[in-house]
Amino acid sequence: MSSDLSADAVEALLQRRWPETRIEPSLARMRALMDLMDQPQTRYPVVHITGSNGKSSTARMVDELFRALGLRTGRFTSPHLESSRERICLNGEPISEERYVAAYTELEPYLQLVDAGHGIDQDSTQVPVSYFEAMTAMAYATFADAPVDVAIVEVGMGGSWDATNVADGRIAIVTPIALEHTNYLGDNVEQIATEKSGIIKDSATAILAAQTQEVAEILLRRCADVGAVAAREGVEFGVLDRQVAVGGQMLSIQGLAARYDNLLLHLWGTHQASNAACALAAIEAFFGHDSPQTIDEEVLREAFFEITSPGRLEIVRTSPTTLVDASHNPAGMKATVQTLQESFDFSRLIGVFAASSDKDIPAMIELLEPVLDEIVITTNNSARSRDIDSTAAIAVEYFGSDRVVVEPRLPEALETAVSLAEDGEHFAGVGVIVTGSVYTAGDARKLFNPDRKKPWQK
Repeated sequence: MSSDLSADAVEALLQRRWPETRIEPSLARMRALMDLMDQPQTRYPVVHITGSNGKSSTARMVDELFRALGLRTGRFTSPHLESSRERICLNGEPISEERYVAAYTELEPYLQLVDAGHGIDQDSTQVPVSYFEAMTAMAYATFADAPVDVAIVEVGMGGSWDATNVADGRIAIVTPIALEHTNYLGDNVEQIATEKSGIIKDSATAILAAQTQEVAEILLRRCADVGAVAAREGVEFGVLDRQVAVGGQMLSIQGLAARYDNLLLHLWGTHQASNAACALAAIEAFFGHDSPQTIDEEVLREAFFEITSPGRLEIVRTSPTTLVDASHNPAGMKATVQTLQESFDFSRLIGVFAASSDKDIPAMIELLEPVLDEIVITTNNSARSRDIDSTAAIAVEYFGSDRVVVEPRLPEALETAVSLAEDGEHFAGVGVIVTGSVYTAGDARKLFNPDRKKPWQK
């Protein structure tokens, strides 16, 4: 393998592998890779995160808190918004192109061996290493080489057989679980919860976000079966008070060890407050060993102040206020709509919507209808983007034909949305929200280029 590869060339090679949407549920390939690589995932403690929504935001919060406390961090999340290097972060920043290329170059000989069946049980289904499995292996090796003091790892899908689950998390965070990926995880929340509970390992601490009763029972049963300690939002920890503030919300959180007040979080919504409580509880448990440890409140305030979550109701433009949001399932869209109603005072709001074909598009559009004046249906750059005509037909069912506009390309869709927002007698409080898919959010971010310091960041 040539060492003269570019990051783009590496991404092209990775993209030739099985895509993330084509899954053979097994850890056989990852275990074989880890054996060949001398088990890099065992060389640092891991905070492992699963759930249906909020995983990436929670991972970023945990990362920020660890770094504020002086730890060197690795963070693995998916999917990415703009560049695959975003998935593998060191100390809060995507890895460099040079490190990205080096990680792949070191991995490539092992990929060839596993692709050929080396280390794979003969009874296992023989398929090539997937894109996601290769990226996971690159992350684990990069964290070991850095080295990091702790890795924060988000599952790709599910839990038990997810590629990331070759690691044993000292802390397992389970964000709210809802119906998703039913073709792989099961057609009811009980089956999905059982699959996701697989990241809870022997003697770990499980930080459990508020769940429905049937999901909570499954997670608690898993904790009992493997001897893990369960910490439940609303029982052992949780949000005590939450006030909408300029640019976000002010929180009071009861942690596992102490109460923390006046935490300014520059993210909106009850779901982000819940994510923050889970992140804080995870940090207390990580340092506590036998009992949770109190975190210095001033350090905590400074860390919360710096937290961002790109693509999650992110303001990427003013005049008109334009939000980019990666919600891609009904549970996430419900949280987005509730947050729009609570935290924003739009007199006129236009939606730009594009989603993947395997998502519950009717449910998402139905949730959006009460908060949008009009909706612009478009496409994103993913091959999975839903046919625009069929999406528009769904939108007409809920909005009526007079409130639906079709623009095949996202740049023109954004221009149209801005014009619609500013149309008529509404001169203040107008806005645009771009949503429906992580891919849509990523495409929009590229166009708006919001990666600059926020006003509150140093």
